[in-house]
Amino acid sequence: MTESSEPGAGPRRAKRVDAFRNEQKLLDAAASVFVEVGVDAPVRAVAAAAGVGVGTIYRHFPTRADLVVAVYRHQVDMLAAAGPSLLATSGSPDAAVRDWLDQFVDFLVTKHGLAAALQDDKVGAALHQHFVDHLVPVCAELLAAATKGSGGAGLTAYEVLRGVGNLCIGAGQDPMFDTRRVVRAYVSGVLIGEDVGRG
Repeated sequence: MTESSEPGAGPRRAKRVDAFRNEQKLLDAAASVFVEVGVDAPVRAVAAAAGVGVGTIYRHFPTRADLVVAVYRHQVDMLAAAGPSLLATSGSPDAAVRDWLDQFVDFLVTKHGLAAALQDDKVGAALHQHFVDHLVPVCAELLAAATKGSGGAGLTAYEVLRGVGNLCIGAGQDPMFDTRRVVRAYVSGVLIGEDVGRG
């Protein structure tokens, strides 16, 4: 007997799919609230944005840290998935790199308060590793496509992401500093600049 013919297999699978969709809905709502208010936003605000009761939030995410971590991971996963899509739709590898790094800047700038909310060293280390494991390979693929035959500045994907991250520190606090404009200039240097080599 195949799995699909087992009694109840269909309903069980449908319930799992529904549960997954509900969790994604909660994470999207929480991300939106965090952008507007910060990660210290009341849980009831997240529940209201998701159209559910507070109890539903706590059933999925027993603590605020659980919710913040889940939102962060969800956003990283979405950003990682955007890379291959942009390579296929942006018109050129260069454009794909620039569009993806624009999204990366948005990700960094809108996660204000994340560091303060995640003081636990183990949690912070796990999130950093999730970030590295999922975003560095995507960035590497984009850079390889964009610099093929030209070499670019010879920076690794990790170095590029760290560089963009450093440019985003304090974003929004200085009206004279246009983060996205500066990052775009930096990315232009990465794509066409002279190979900086090592040492």
